[in-house]
Formats: sequence, C-alpha cells, structure tokens
Amino acid sequence: MATVAIVGASGYAGQETLDRVLAHPSLELYALGSDSLAGRPAAELDPRLGRNGWRGIPRFITNEAALSCGADVVFLCLSHEEAATVTPPPRGVVVDLSGAHRFVDPGVYPSWYGFEHPHPDDLESWSYGLPEVTAPVGRLVANPGCYATAALLALAPIKDEIEREVVVVDAKSGMTGAGRSLKPSSHAGAVLENVAPYRVGEHQHAPEIASLLGFPVALVPHLLPVRRGLIATCYVRPLGSDLRSILEAHYAESHVVTVLPEGIAPELSRVQATDGAEIGVFGDRLTGGAFVVCALDNLGKGAAGQAVQNVNLLFGFPETAGLRLSGVLV
Repeated sequence: MATVAIVGASGYAGQETLDRVLAHPSLELYALGSDSLAGRPAAELDPRLGRNGWRGIPRFITNEAALSCGADVVFLCLSHEEAATVTPPPRGVVVDLSGAHRFVDPGVYPSWYGFEHPHPDDLESWSYGLPEVTAPVGRLVANPGCYATAALLALAPIKDEIEREVVVVDAKSGMTGAGRSLKPSSHAGAVLENVAPYRVGEHQHAPEIASLLGFPVALVPHLLPVRRGLIATCYVRPLGSDLRSILEAHYAESHVVTVLPEGIAPELSRVQATDGAEIGVFGDRLTGGAFVVCALDNLGKGAAGQAVQNVNLLFGFPETAGLRLSGVLV
C-alpha cells in the first residue's frame, strides 16, 4: 500500500485523480491539498464525499502542507507556473500533471508557456511518462499533455514509416481541457453551439509532440461544446509500410489503447469518462495518404488516468489498477 497526497485537488485534474485514488486497491489517500479549501471537509468539494461509504477522507490542507506531508506519492495538479516553483519532497514519487517539467530545455518555457522556469537545472531529473511510448523512469515524472498524448499514441509507433515534412494534427477537445479557472473563451456563450480553433500555430503541446517524435507537426487545436473528450485526426503520407499492421503490433498487449477494426472510427462517446484510448487507421483514396485518428478523454488518459498508470508502473502494481476501462454503452 502506498500513501498519496494530491496537491491542487480542487481543480478538474485534481478531482479526477482523487476519484481514481479512492478506487485504487493499493493507494491510500493521505492528504488533500487546496489553498482555497484548506481546513474544510472533503464534502465541500463534492457532497458525495460525505456519504457513509466515503467517511474518513481527510480535510483539505494547504498545498504546501500536502506537498511536505511525507506521502509515498504526490500528484501535482497545479497550473504550469505554480508547479514550476515546487521543490519536490526528498522522498517519494512525484507526478506532475502540468507542463512544468515536460522539457529538458528551459528555453521552451518563456517561448511556449510565457514564463522563465525557476528551476532550470532540475529539469533533467524529470522523466516523461507516456507508458505506451516512453515509460516513466525514476521518482520524478512529467505527465504528458492531453493533445500530445493523443497525437503521440497515433504517430509514435509509425514515426519512421511516414514522410516527416507533411504531418498535420487536427485535434478537438472538450472545454475541461482549459482547466477550471474561468476565462472569456470558456463562458457558455462562447462554447455552446460553437466550434472554434484556438492558439493556432502556437499551442504549447506542439513542441512537446515534436520533442518525442524528433520532427515537428502542424497542430491545430479546437474547442468543442462538450465537457470532456478529445479526438485527434493525424494526416500522414506513408513511405510504403502498412501503418495498421505496425500500430496493431505495437498495441497488441495493451489494456489501455485499442486499435479498432478496419472501417470503424474512434468516437468520443466511447472514451469519455474512461482512461482508455481508441485508434483508427484509414487510407485516403484520392491522395494516397493516410489518416490515423485517436480518441481519448482529456481528463482520463490525457491527465489523471495516465498519472495513475505511471504510478502503477513505478510501484509494480498492475498497470490498470484504479483505472476506468470497462463499460458498455455508458
């Protein structure tokens, strides 16, 4: 059994992480951090946490107190800039769900995140944890971004079998991908009955994808009028190999990523509120190119589910422990 502290538990990623920790057979919740809810019971976040089945959940404490409480696992569910200022505790595993530790090069942060990294010399201590592509190493893990996860699951296994000059990722995410903090672009009046691209050509997940693939892609993110879910359509030109066979072989043993049968397309409805991902492969009869489509939940496989999956691997727990992977027509 490993004890857990969640720093920033009141945000979307923090709540989703809490949900998975409570369902995990080998993780024990030890501390809930939230500066806005410190001193208040867990039911202040969600009244269901006050029901008989969940009694005994600790009260909220400050994020600083949760960080330093000595838990075996710390999930950092803070904003990018807040997480960058954190000094990891001297022991235990730390998984950062923000983008604050995804790059070794500190020069990426002022260019793509808008701030100078306060601990540039420590970035090499963090490993990038995308289990199906690059497994976490050591005790400090940078959890991938949601768009990056979808694009890399689709492209990483075939990166040597496609033309690198013409890769476009057309991706669309639910509004929870923008976080819980209110902003004009997330108002109901801006989101409902609307689909709009945003941060075109300058989204911070673009260099993240490029750093893992070894070449840049053109990423065009869009905001969908749904709460959760993400779908990325990747346009590629094969060099001659059968992309479907490569992807099927790569994910043959995975319990998290499914390559769908020929002719079946990934859908948000099947991955929403889960920690799984679906991949579809299609040929383009007109151009000779190919489409690789990946669907996942931006808060699940794109955030909290992946964070727990990384912890499972580091502690030797079953890889899918605590994850939401089953269900039919839900």
